[in-house]
Amino acid sequence: MSLYDIALTTIDGKPASMAKYKDRVLLVVNVASKCGYTPQYAGLEALYRKYKRRGLTVLGFPCDQFGHQEPGDEDAIKAFCSLTYDVTFPMFAKIDVNGPGTHPLYRHLKAARKGLLGTEAVKWNFTKFLVGRNGRVLRRYGPTDTPEAIESDLIPLLT
Repeated sequence: MSLYDIALTTIDGKPASMAKYKDRVLLVVNVASKCGYTPQYAGLEALYRKYKRRGLTVLGFPCDQFGHQEPGDEDAIKAFCSLTYDVTFPMFAKIDVNGPGTHPLYRHLKAARKGLLGTEAVKWNFTKFLVGRNGRVLRRYGPTDTPEAIESDLIPLLT
């Protein structure tokens, strides 16, 4: 299965597909509203606004698998992101990034770019995956890697 064959559900509950993002540079992030890294929403939104016309799309996937840091439903998450960080990048329904219920997108991303010491598991919220225009997973970043710190990796990929 190609990355672009993977089905998604938007934060509004509508069906979507990764095919919509073909030929875009993607930064895919598992997000949470009550995490110490939650302020990274501001940096992610800044990157999106700065580079979306050059081909970058940030994709946010809420996840409640780490310390119950995303307890709300999709409406609460959407309201929080909008009111607190004015998020305009695409957000999706809450998913699992680890375990038996791992979303197919995260199965694909983790298999393509393993984490520290070769492990596949996502260790915490705000793990980021950089995907090239051709759908190839290029890099994996840990939660402590801020959007500002990875900006220099994005620039050469953008037109």
